[in-house]
Amino acid sequence: MPALNVEFSDRELEDLRQIAKERGTSMKALVREAAAADIARHRALQEGAEEFRRFFASHADEFAAAFPEDERSVRGEGRVA
Repeated sequence: MPALNVEFSDRELEDLRQIAKERGTSMKALVREAAAADIARHRALQEGAEEFRRFFASHADEFAAAFPEDERSVRGEGRVA
């Protein structure tokens, strides 16, 4: 499995040691878990944003009617999203 060396300040390293000890896990497992959680969060945010874009696009006319002051025209015709 590929690996990654990560540098921490002395304070961060001590904090990681303490947290790992409190949780009864290794520092490696703690850091990996944190990185995996952030990756999952990032993916969920990307998926949510894509779902919002699809929803907005499929209801563009309804949004335009409800919020006409937010509509911009290009050379007097059409909308710009």
